[in-house]
Amino acid sequence: METYAEVLNYAIPFFVSLIIIEQVAAHFMGIKVNRGADTISSLSSGNSNTIKDVLGLSIAIVSYGWLVDKVALFEIQTTWVVVVIAFVAKDFAGYWMHRWEHEINFLWNRHIIHHSSEEFNLSCALRQSVSEVFSIFALLMLPAALLGVPAKVIAVVAPLHLFAQFWYHTRLIGKMGFLERIIVTPSHHRVHHSINPEYLDKNYGQVFILWDKLFGSFQPELTEVPPVYGVKRPAKTWNPFLINFQHFWLLFTDAWRTKNWWDKFRLWFMPTGWRPADVAKKYPVTIVEDLDAFEKYNPKLSTPLLSWSWLQLFISFLLMLHLFNNIADIGMPAILVYGAFLTVNIISYTILMDKSKWAIITEFIKAMFGFSLIWVQGNDWFGLAAISQSLVYMLGGYFVVSFLVVLYFTKTEIMGVQGGEYSLN
Repeated sequence: METYAEVLNYAIPFFVSLIIIEQVAAHFMGIKVNRGADTISSLSSGNSNTIKDVLGLSIAIVSYGWLVDKVALFEIQTTWVVVVIAFVAKDFAGYWMHRWEHEINFLWNRHIIHHSSEEFNLSCALRQSVSEVFSIFALLMLPAALLGVPAKVIAVVAPLHLFAQFWYHTRLIGKMGFLERIIVTPSHHRVHHSINPEYLDKNYGQVFILWDKLFGSFQPELTEVPPVYGVKRPAKTWNPFLINFQHFWLLFTDAWRTKNWWDKFRLWFMPTGWRPADVAKKYPVTIVEDLDAFEKYNPKLSTPLLSWSWLQLFISFLLMLHLFNNIADIGMPAILVYGAFLTVNIISYTILMDKSKWAIITEFIKAMFGFSLIWVQGNDWFGLAAISQSLVYMLGGYFVVSFLVVLYFTKTEIMGVQGGEYSLN
């Protein structure tokens, strides 16, 4: 937990720097790759997933360490060859997990957040799930376990493999010659993120494109078919938590509403998008069919509201870093409470960007939660007073100012706006 948090101190600034570089390059190339609210939503999703991972809020059905101890046929020493084997095995397992997430109804819920952006840029790479509660990934690492690849090697390779999937989420790099035959490139991944019929559910590879070519899921990017990004049932919200659980809510309500008991069970394991016939008829959902008429989700935000949202993201980021850098001192269960507060904070400002009437309520909950934590800790904030007591007072002032600002935006930009209420259907 502490080690992963320490690694993020270097990884997060690196990723943010690349996102800024992409934006600057796009500006000079005359290509629009970012929209403010979409980027804030993507970065907020990244923060949410990072908080979940650092706090260890998932359960591995089978750990790789246990698996290799039980089934290893060989005992091998750590060498560069073993590291290569581990990387290839990780990528092979990643291909199949990724493919199943697209093809099986209940698994799609934990991956939909990554495809929810209607843009394609480096920031959308950070849209990662918080809905993965149970992990079965270690079972797919059986080939590596049989060969006796040590768990410590997988522990090192896993984050490197994950970080290697960041760079190709961009529209600024065209096709890359002979590399297109070997590795996943931006061109390959643009296809994967598209909802065009020609591109849908193709190019599942994470680092090597060879698996797609081997298992029949490869599709090159076509000059005559510009990619349209997003998901077939648009999220229509900037809130990463709503996006994370929209599909699950649809499955749950479909299972509840259908009269067929067999359908109540099998819908979870059917191909993604399958719904019981009686429910689909009575409760239709909007699916994007005409790409020419497709309009991106884009509630009009004033410059002050967008600027305020950027500030909220920045403050949330600073509070998150304080948690990560003091996680050992804060300890359990306080770090879970801190994570809960950060979650409420992210929900609050992203709901405000949706121009929802719920924004003032979530902001009030955030302010009360924050003041309660300061009071319970004796005028402290998870050790912040040790740095400076004035920082705690500033944080309290922020809660007050934030509530008043949201109240202002509620009155000036939200009241009377149609479509501000949420529906998960």
